[in-house]
Amino acid sequence: MCNLQTALAILATLCLTVSGYKNGKVEKACESMLPEHHSHPNTTTSPYTLTASVSKFSPGDQIKVTLSGDKHFQGFLVQARDASNPAGSAVGSFILVDPKISQLLTCNNIEGSAVSHTSDAQETEIQVIWNAPPEAPPTVQFFATLVAHYKTFWVKLPGPVISQKGVTQAPPQSTSTDMFTNSATTTSILPQPFTSEGCGRWKSCLVDPVGCNPSVDTSCFFLSYSTVGQAVLFELSGPAEAYVSFALSKDEWMGDDDVYLCTNDGGHVSVDAAHTTGRRYPEVASKSVLTDVGWRVSDGVIQCRFSRAINTPQDLDRFSLNHSYYLFFAHGTADYGMIHRHKRQPLISAHRQLITGPPNILTGSRSPLLMKSHGALMLIGWMLAGSTGTIMAGYFKPDWPEQTLFGQKIWFQVHRGLMSLTVLLTAVGFIFPFVYRQKWSSRAGAHPYLGCTVMILAFCQPIMAAFRPPPDSSRRWIFNWFHWGVGSAAEIIAGASMLSGIQQQSLLLPYPWTKGVLSGFVVWNIVLKLVLQLHKRGVIKKGSKDEDETPVLSDISGSASWDTKFRVAVLALFVLGNSVFCISLLDAINRI
Repeated sequence: MCNLQTALAILATLCLTVSGYKNGKVEKACESMLPEHHSHPNTTTSPYTLTASVSKFSPGDQIKVTLSGDKHFQGFLVQARDASNPAGSAVGSFILVDPKISQLLTCNNIEGSAVSHTSDAQETEIQVIWNAPPEAPPTVQFFATLVAHYKTFWVKLPGPVISQKGVTQAPPQSTSTDMFTNSATTTSILPQPFTSEGCGRWKSCLVDPVGCNPSVDTSCFFLSYSTVGQAVLFELSGPAEAYVSFALSKDEWMGDDDVYLCTNDGGHVSVDAAHTTGRRYPEVASKSVLTDVGWRVSDGVIQCRFSRAINTPQDLDRFSLNHSYYLFFAHGTADYGMIHRHKRQPLISAHRQLITGPPNILTGSRSPLLMKSHGALMLIGWMLAGSTGTIMAGYFKPDWPEQTLFGQKIWFQVHRGLMSLTVLLTAVGFIFPFVYRQKWSSRAGAHPYLGCTVMILAFCQPIMAAFRPPPDSSRRWIFNWFHWGVGSAAEIIAGASMLSGIQQQSLLLPYPWTKGVLSGFVVWNIVLKLVLQLHKRGVIKKGSKDEDETPVLSDISGSASWDTKFRVAVLALFVLGNSVFCISLLDAINRI
C-alpha cells in the first residue's frame, strides 16, 4: 500500500509528533490549545481541576495556580486569558515551581505566558505562579489542556475567574467551539459480525483471503460498501492489534488519499475520517461526515460500520463517491489510539472501482506485479538455473568425452547456458524493485545490499570467463580458484538474499513455512552435492567382485558408464527436488 516515500514520510511525521508530545514544546498550540494528536478531544467530564489561590488580585501580584486530578496525566498546557475574551491571547507570565516537570513557553511574543510539561512522565498535580501584569484586564480566567494518553485529552478546560480588586466580576464567556462535531455522531455496538452474504448482489466486497466470510473466519479481512439513497454504507472488518483502515486513492500509491480509520483504544473503537496530504500522517477530519456509526471487537477482530454522503461539500477533503478509486486496506498497531505504520503490505484492489457503481466482487493483492516478478525471476534463476549450472561444472567434466554440443563439450555448453540464463534473470529481476520504488529502499534491511552484491558477483563471472587463460596456461589455476570462489560466494549470498526477501513488506510470503521451504532447499543442495563429492573421491563406487574373480583386463568403459549414470541419476533428483521447492515458493507468490 505504501511506497518508500510514504513509509519514510509517515515515520518522520510520527517521530516529530511523538517528540513534540513528550518534550512539551507545543508553541504551535498557543492559540487553540489543541494538541496535534490527529484525534478529537474528549467531551466527557474531565477528572481534572484547575484552582487559584485567590479570587481577587492587583497588578504585580503573584498567584499560585494548581492543576490536579484523580487520574494521572502525561501532558498539559496552562494559560491565563482575558475572561471577557477567552479566544484572545494569553496574558501575564508564569514562574515555575518545579522545573523538572514543567517549563515556560513563549506565546504571542510574551515570554513565559504559558506552561507545559517537560516529558511524558505521569503526574497528578503541578503548581505554577502567575504574575499579574501591570496592564492586566479587569477579569482573568485560567485555562488548561490535559492529555491523559495520546488520544485521550481535554482541550481548554475552563478554570477559576479572578478579578482585580474593586472590579465587579462579570460572568465568563463561553469557551465552547463548533470545531468538533463528531461528538454528536451516534455510535452503537454491533450485535453480530458482518457477513459476505450479498457480495456481488447488493454490495461490493474486497476480501482476503479470497472467498472468506468474516462471520465465521476470524482471519478474514473484509471491506464492503453499498449505496443507500444519497449515502454509501461501508463495513470494515479484520484481525488486528489496534486498527483497521481503508483509503480511497486516485492511484496505486498512498498519498493525498481519503482515509477511514477504526481504532481500538482499550476496548472502545473510534471511527474517524481522515486525509493524507502528500506523504504525511493521516489528519483526522475536524467535522463529522460519518453517520450510523457502529463497531464491534471480538476474538481479536475489529469491525466498524458507518455511512457517508456521496458528496460532502462541508468537507472538501472527502472524495466524491461518484468517481472510481483504488481501494487500500491496511491494519496495524497503535499506542493509546495513535496508529503506527502497518507492518504488512496493504491489500490493494486490482482496478479502480466506482463506489456507487453496480455491486461487484473485487480482487486485490498485497504485492505489486513488479515485485512478484522480481521474486519469481530470482527464485528461478538461483534455485533452478544457477544451482544446476554449478553442478554441471563441478561434477560432469569427465562425462561424454567424445561428444560435443555446438562444437564444445556437453558439460561446458550446459554450464555456460544455465549460468548465462542466471545472469540474465538476475539482471532483469534486479531492475524491477527500482522501477517500483523509484529510489533506494532504505527500509528493506539487508536485502537490497545482498541483492546488489549478488548482481555484481554474477556480472563478474562472465567477464572473468571471457578473459580466462588457455587450459594449459601456468596461470589457469588462478582463474579456476577465482571463478569458483566468486561463483560460490554469489550462490551463498543469493540464498541469504532470498531468505530475507520473503520477509519484505512488498513480497511478504506466508511465514514460517516458506522459510522452511528455503531451508529445505539449502539442505537438499548440500546433501546431494555431498553425495556427488563422495562419489568423485571414490567413497561411493560400483561394487566389485572378489579379487580372485577379477578379470585381468578391467572393464574400464563399463565402470565409466556406471559413474555417468550415477551422476545423471543424482542430477535428476537434484533438479526434481529443486523444482519442487521452487514451484512451492512461486505458488506462494502467486497467492499473495
